Amino acid sequence: MGPGTTVRWRRRVSGWRRAGCAALIAGAVALPLSGAARPEIPAPPPAALAAPTAATLEKAYAANRANAAEASRMAADHGDRHRAAADRAMADRSRRLLAFDGRGAGLATEVFGDLARADRVAVLVPGSDTGLDTYGRFRATALALHRQLVAEAPAGTRTAVVAWLGYETPGTVSTTVATTDRADRAAPELRALVGDLRRITGPGTRLALLCHSYGSVVCARAADGLEVADIALVGSPGTGADTAAGLHSEARVWAGRGAEDWVEHVPHVSADLFGTTVGFGTDPVSPAFGARVFDAGDGGHSDYFDPGSRSLTNLARIALGETTEVTHA
Repeated sequence: MGPGTTVRWRRRVSGWRRAGCAALIAGAVALPLSGAARPEIPAPPPAALAAPTAATLEKAYAANRANAAEASRMAADHGDRHRAAADRAMADRSRRLLAFDGRGAGLATEVFGDLARADRVAVLVPGSDTGLDTYGRFRATALALHRQLVAEAPAGTRTAVVAWLGYETPGTVSTTVATTDRADRAAPELRALVGDLRRITGPGTRLALLCHSYGSVVCARAADGLEVADIALVGSPGTGADTAAGLHSEARVWAGRGAEDWVEHVPHVSADLFGTTVGFGTDPVSPAFGARVFDAGDGGHSDYFDPGSRSLTNLARIALGETTEVTHA
C-alpha cells in the first residue's frame, strides 16, 4: 500500500468514525442502561394534587407513594413483575416522591433531604434511557450527590437533592437521540419544577441544575431567565446554543467532561432538517462556548457521580455555592 493509498484509507476510516459518532450524536446515552419504554403497562393517572408548598409536602409524598403502590398492583396483574417491583420500591414509606406517573416508561421526581428547610438544592436532570425500569442507577446518583453535599456543606447549611425524571427521555438507539425535540418538550416541565421549588423553599435558597448528557440539552432549553444560581453541563454533547451566553441565563454556566468520556468524539455540529434541529452544536468544554470548565477527572460517561471522584466533589461544590473551591481542568 503506497503513501497515497494509506492517506486515503485513513481518511475513509476517519469518515466512518465521524459517521458513527454522528449517528449517536448528542451523547444522549446518559447512562449505560437497558430497558425500552413499554407503554402497554397499565397504571393509574398521576395523583391529582394542588401545587405543592412547604406545608403540603408530606401530603404530596404520601399521595404519590399511594399512586405508586396502585401502579405496582396493576403491573403485577398485567404480569410484569419487573415493573411491579420497581413501582413497589417507589411506594416504600421512606420515599419522598414529589411526583409520580407509572404510565409508559414512567416519570418520577424524588427528594433526598429536607426540601422545605434546605438552604442549597441540587436538581439532577438525567439523559437517555432513564425510566422507572432503569431508575435504580439514577437514584444511586442522587444518593451519592446528597451524601457528598452533607459531607461538604458548611456547618449549619441544610441541603437537598431533587432527582427529576420529569420527561420522556430519548432511547439510546433511536432517532430521538440526535434531535432537540424531547428537550423542547421537557423544558416547560423543568421550568415548572423550578417554580414549584421556589414556592416550597425559602427566598434565600440557592438552586443549581446538574445536567447529564442529553439532560444538558433539556437544561439549556429551559435556561432562559430561569431562577437558578448555577447550571452544570456534565458529559454534554452540546446544548443547541453556540455559546453559554446564548442560554440567556444569569446563572453561572459550568461544563465538565471526564478524560475517558466518549462524548469527546461526537461531532459538534447542528443543522435544521425537516423542521427539527439535528445535533447540538458547540462543545460546551471548548473555549468558544465560554462556560466555566471544571475538572471532571479521568472517568467515563457514566462515572461523574462516583463516590470519591473529582467530578462529584466539584459538582457538590458548585451546588453548595463554594465556587472558589472548584478545581479547573
